[in-house]
Amino acid sequence: MSLFAHIKSLLEQNQSFAKGNELFKNKVVEAALRLDPGLLSLLLRDERAKSTFFQEVEGIYVFDKLKFQKFISNKEFLPDSFTAFKNKIGLTAQGKFLSESKEVVLDFPYKDCILEGGQTKEDQKRKEVFWNETLASDQIDRLFEPKVLTNWKRISAKGVSEVNRISETDNLIIKGNNLIVLHSLKHRFRNKINLIYIDPPYNTGSDSFGYNDQFNQSSWLTFMKNRLEVAKDLLALDGVILVQCSFHQFAYLKILMLDIFPKHLCDFNIQVRHPDRSLTGDKEYNDVIEYILIFTRNKNGKMPYREEAKTLDDYVLQIEIAPNEKPHKVLNFDGKKVEVYLPGQYAILTASPDDRNFKKISIRGSLREKNSSGRFYVKHLENLKEFPSETLFKVPDIGDDGHGFRYFYSAPHGKKNGGYFQGMPQSSSVTKKQYANFYNFEKEYNNVARQGGVSFRNGKKPEELLKFLIEIFTKEGDWVLDYHLGSGTTCAVAHKLGRKYIGIEQMDYIEELAVQRLKNVIAGEREGISKEIDWQGGGDFLYCELMPWSARYLARIADAEDEEELLEVYHSILENHDFLYTVDEEKVRESVREFSELAFVGQKKLLISLLDKNNLYVNYQDRMSDEFDLGENDLNLNNQFYGKI
Repeated sequence: MSLFAHIKSLLEQNQSFAKGNELFKNKVVEAALRLDPGLLSLLLRDERAKSTFFQEVEGIYVFDKLKFQKFISNKEFLPDSFTAFKNKIGLTAQGKFLSESKEVVLDFPYKDCILEGGQTKEDQKRKEVFWNETLASDQIDRLFEPKVLTNWKRISAKGVSEVNRISETDNLIIKGNNLIVLHSLKHRFRNKINLIYIDPPYNTGSDSFGYNDQFNQSSWLTFMKNRLEVAKDLLALDGVILVQCSFHQFAYLKILMLDIFPKHLCDFNIQVRHPDRSLTGDKEYNDVIEYILIFTRNKNGKMPYREEAKTLDDYVLQIEIAPNEKPHKVLNFDGKKVEVYLPGQYAILTASPDDRNFKKISIRGSLREKNSSGRFYVKHLENLKEFPSETLFKVPDIGDDGHGFRYFYSAPHGKKNGGYFQGMPQSSSVTKKQYANFYNFEKEYNNVARQGGVSFRNGKKPEELLKFLIEIFTKEGDWVLDYHLGSGTTCAVAHKLGRKYIGIEQMDYIEELAVQRLKNVIAGEREGISKEIDWQGGGDFLYCELMPWSARYLARIADAEDEEELLEVYHSILENHDFLYTVDEEKVRESVREFSELAFVGQKKLLISLLDKNNLYVNYQDRMSDEFDLGENDLNLNNQFYGKI
């Protein structure tokens, strides 16, 4: 048995790397790069594999992962009929593998490649997503040019109406590949988006999510990177992006985003389910937390503070110095005459809340450095050992509470920290406090099913969570973008809160989920945050779609149920010359018999590989071509949308 066949047979013993006779080469390579114990044990137990891929050094076997990666990537390894046919008609890049010709980052290949992610329907259950194609840079020439938008309609309380004019404030829902839509949006919304929130496919291995989120890790990170890079261009200079994810990819995604965005602000930890909730048998533990990574385009950006209206509730203390009592001593610090009162010379009384009273504040943590009273205490009073515990110091000209002085006290007996008595500040009617990094939305997640009047299993986020996030980072009239729109929660909440919004979704369920949900919002539905904010309905939004060109074949390929239907698509692609320019047309025409001999899934994969991805959608620059028959109104709307390019 050849070494190739032997290693293939060996790897097929591990269900993580194979299903039936199908071996997942990407998963094997990734396992090798991260020195997966399961893979190493499998290879070490086999003498032939051990002698080939390990070097013995003083009794220790060292794994040559680069040699193993090259072996697995060798085109002689798994030379199935699909691969052979692709080679014949010219779909390989001079016999080289992209992972070997591009820089490797985070142990995943294709740093400079584009993962298009072209699903339009929920895929059937399978180990690899049907179409996550990675394109090398030399395969991209017009992919990111602005595309024609068609099927425009305005949806309001009056129903659906024709669109004749686009305003600067129109809300937008766009159907199409989100990577391509994002690049098209750059020509109208560069530097204008105040907040981007996305809840992308988590890559957990679960097939319940609409995207079928079983990407291999390298594909998923490439998928995320391509979209995050263009999203950065859309952000306002002080704009913020929030990415919600599970523990599966949190660490990798955070490092990826640190490389793209100038400033990391915070990570929110969100409890989404109860720790005692029953689990399915295949889960090893109950992951109750999801993460929200928060980054900004502003390298000097900071987390906002939450503001609370000041109340008198805490101002109940009065300081009473005995009549005719003189200070025990008077000190001089920084030009201030500090009066010293020993315990027994003063009393602390509790009274009803009043703006003339005080509250007690302990000087600890950041107050020691970032608070003027804290700095004064640490510098001048903290180390005065000559006075007993709880000595009172009256310092003039500190604070904005209108008293004209501030009382400090030394640390009580057995305690470490002293403090001061603060009156009601007069400079502001609100108190600024930091946001915590943990919030419990378990209750809201449990009640999410009815929200919006649409059903979206395991993918819907509670409106209360989106309200919380949107109100932290935006104000009324700001732009909010979600390019993994799903059930439409982000745009529904933005609509209710008076924000402008853009939602992008490529899945076919956009009409029955996001669009229908927004119709319900406009009609005044009372779920989610509606009762809390007394939502009464109203407003409108524009809906449009990328105008497909070679993408029109994708639905036909996905829907095909037998080889005869695929052969029709095969001939249609040939007749319309909608294949890659690198493909030899004559060889394709001569290979019909070989095509018919491929497995059904292989036929589908090949047809998708044949398509020129630069021409999936109609380019705006080609809008005048008779080939596309763009109507006068669509032409006018696209000119309005893009302006001068």
